[in-house]
Amino acid sequence: MIADTLANLAGKLGTVAQDDASVAFVGITTDSRTVVPGNLFVAVVGETFDGNQFLGEAMSKGAAAVVTSDPRPSGFPRIVVDDTLTALRDIAAIHRAEMSIPVVAITGSSGKTSTKDLLAAALPGAWASPRSFNNEVGVPITVLGTPDDAKYLVAEVGSRGRGHISFLMPAVRPDVAVITNLGVVHLETFGTTADLADAKFELVESLEETGVAVLPAGESRLLRRHRGATMTFGPEPEADVRISDIAIDGGGYPGFRIQFGREHADIRLRVAGTHQAYNAAAAMGAGLAVGCSFSSLATGLETATGSQWRMEIHRGRFTVVNDAYNANPDSMEAAMRTVAAMPGRHLAVLGTMAELGQLEVSEHERIGRLADSLGFAAVITVGEEPGIATAAGPIARNVPDADAAYKLVSQIIDDEDIVLVKASRAIGLEKLALRLAAEVKS
Repeated sequence: MIADTLANLAGKLGTVAQDDASVAFVGITTDSRTVVPGNLFVAVVGETFDGNQFLGEAMSKGAAAVVTSDPRPSGFPRIVVDDTLTALRDIAAIHRAEMSIPVVAITGSSGKTSTKDLLAAALPGAWASPRSFNNEVGVPITVLGTPDDAKYLVAEVGSRGRGHISFLMPAVRPDVAVITNLGVVHLETFGTTADLADAKFELVESLEETGVAVLPAGESRLLRRHRGATMTFGPEPEADVRISDIAIDGGGYPGFRIQFGREHADIRLRVAGTHQAYNAAAAMGAGLAVGCSFSSLATGLETATGSQWRMEIHRGRFTVVNDAYNANPDSMEAAMRTVAAMPGRHLAVLGTMAELGQLEVSEHERIGRLADSLGFAAVITVGEEPGIATAAGPIARNVPDADAAYKLVSQIIDDEDIVLVKASRAIGLEKLALRLAAEVKS
């Protein structure tokens, strides 16, 4: 965790501290609500918020000093910069340069958080991104929060367009770059699938010659020259880390064989979904790339648990599968196939998959047809969505909001049923999932 004096930090940033430059700080936060005494508060300015408005609150809670883009005198020990978001990135870059542990960075259209969770569990002493800290604020905060005794850093890195990953790379400088997959998420902002591939590949382009790219086997859009080595993963025969014999048990958990060279292991994960086998293979590749043994990684993968609202399974009178953190076509299909493989009658409460651009209608319709073909007894769609309910046919009902969905589910759910709740985060279906989960034991 970073600790310094305001004067020293200002010098490293190429500027000067104002007011009490000798003040020392420990730890950095961008949220005035989470300030602990001694923190440095960085007043990040975003599209919908301005951290400069909370300087007084941060100082009242014990912040030692602030980084601000407001040049007006405040009476607080401070560093004044043109752009606080860039300053946060640069502070993280300073801290990264002082670290000597291996750094793994993970990006992809889906599976970033699950792969991060799996790898963090498999690497002894690893520090990983809390929750989904994968944007321009979360990535630097992850780097800056790395404990002094951490043996590895595992960072999740998101992107909504070209340049986003490149912007963050001075703060990350990965030794291993993992791309989990290329789907159709965020095409509204990326524009084309080629732009998507280019944006994700920025992570690999940041590698030094000693770095390793861990990539999905058979993904032609990622077959490019780059500095460093390449390790591939997947079910393909040519994959360096190969998975096979994938099967879902009655609880939704995958078992599979994983192989690297002459070594192999049969694994049963504690995170639900067929797709988790692919994520585990990516994690295995990254772990091997930082020098861990195959056997220790295989054992560690089996200890991993998932992050909140990602294929969380609540069992009791009926079963709730809470996968309401986010949704894109690949993750929606994976969740539905997993639930369909679990014994029982299957229900789904689904919402819009956001930011699909020109594929919005066709991908929603594909999910509707999939629900019908998998034999779901009922599909409840929430709010305006462009095609799931229409394509699903008679099994589908549309309701205006989460409250209406809860009432309808309560009317039709029966003992031993399994209900999947999934949508893009903006729809807010996690509240519905939590409400249903609370009733499972009743």
